[in-house]
Amino acid sequence: MTPAAPGPALFPPRPVRGVRARYVFQAGCPSDVADAVVDFEPWEEGVCVEAAPGATVHGDPASPEELAHYHAALAQGVREELAERLPGAVVALALVVHRTTVHAVDTGERSYRRAGHAAVREVLALLDGTAHRRPGKAEWRQRS
Repeated sequence: MTPAAPGPALFPPRPVRGVRARYVFQAGCPSDVADAVVDFEPWEEGVCVEAAPGATVHGDPASPEELAHYHAALAQGVREELAERLPGAVVALALVVHRTTVHAVDTGERSYRRAGHAAVREVLALLDGTAHRRPGKAEWRQRS
């Protein structure tokens, strides 16, 4: 009897927290500005996006509807990048948003979709050990 073949890989294989999903492109007016801090958490199959308790909005004010659109676009970018980079993987992901940055003119759904692409690239680099994350402010203070 041969052992059963392993099933498709699950993504993410473990939690990856504090990922910066950022896309900033300034080539004139308007520009693109999207910046969020998210966690990639194992969850049920699919991509679920949610705001963390105590999630913050930086920059200009945004309505709950605008934030929902930005977060949905972020999740769409994550889905697109995962489909391209991990074909055949089973995505079972909770995308937990801790911070969202909004610029009244330059933030839009396209910007957040592209930030989702960037976040996946960051997570994949962290998971395979090739990312070089910069320490946060608290870590810099500890080094002094």
